[in-house]
Amino acid sequence: MSDDVTAANLAVVTQFWQALGRRDFDAVGAFMAPTGHYIDVPVLGAEPGATGPAEVAARLRLGLGPLDRYVLHDGPMVATGDMVITEHSEEWFWHTGEHVELRFCSVMELADGQVTRWWDYLDFSALMASAPQWWLDHIAAGYR
Repeated sequence: MSDDVTAANLAVVTQFWQALGRRDFDAVGAFMAPTGHYIDVPVLGAEPGATGPAEVAARLRLGLGPLDRYVLHDGPMVATGDMVITEHSEEWFWHTGEHVELRFCSVMELADGQVTRWWDYLDFSALMASAPQWWLDHIAAGYR
């Protein structure tokens, strides 16, 4: 892979994170390839994740949409060829007073300027310990 491809992929992922920080779920989905797959790795096997722009947007909307406030804290990005790895944190605030700061390592693979794989590694137990029951019930209903 050329340095130009790596630089272009970094630019795409930077725009992707900016859209997520705004909670513009449709814009985030638009970065995904039609067969692009997104999942939180701790639930891999328990659920299939989301595939394609519409499902990714719906999955994000399900989890992040109900939050009262969401803050994305940038972190370092490393890229080589078609892979971009980002370390960042997200603060989630629910209207009922709960709050959690989640640390993520996100692994993305890109092809032709689109995300073909987005796997998030996070401390899922921290999320489950902090989230209010009403939100857990909400996400359990799913987006499909």
